[in-house]
Amino acid sequence: MKFLRSLILIFLLFCGTCAIATTLKGGVSSIDRVPKTFYGTWRVVAKIDKQTGKSVNFKPNTVDVWNLSRQGDVINLNNPFTGASGSVNLDYVDGDIIRFTKTGDYDNKKLTDTVDLKLSGNTFTGINTLVLETFSTFDNSLLEKDTAVYILKGEKISGSSITGK
Repeated sequence: MKFLRSLILIFLLFCGTCAIATTLKGGVSSIDRVPKTFYGTWRVVAKIDKQTGKSVNFKPNTVDVWNLSRQGDVINLNNPFTGASGSVNLDYVDGDIIRFTKTGDYDNKKLTDTVDLKLSGNTFTGINTLVLETFSTFDNSLLEKDTAVYILKGEKISGSSITGK
């Protein structure tokens, strides 16, 4: 009986160590799986999905420029049209399919962009889900939540921008 318990304990320790190593490896290397064609300057056309309703907070159509660059283990997005810039959180990479999130705080509002896109050479298609939350200045409680989904089409304007390792 003691032998069986010892054998089970060794098995559990071994499996736990394997799971930890796999998790750490996946978290560290996900940025390295982003295709190099993702980086560079893109002309992005966004049209609001009619099913998401009409919001006064979001424009029905936009044309923007995204500059996506990598410095070390950080991906930066800069939009010279809107002045928005900052690092993005890489949520998912599977070949040419990428999901990233960018969050910004503005006064008593929080805007979260979640972008799902599929790269195809010098173009991409995808969706951008925007969530605008407005909070009370009195007690920071959520007052309003507005959501919009945009259909995206991107066209590469210029090459990649990768610095560091």
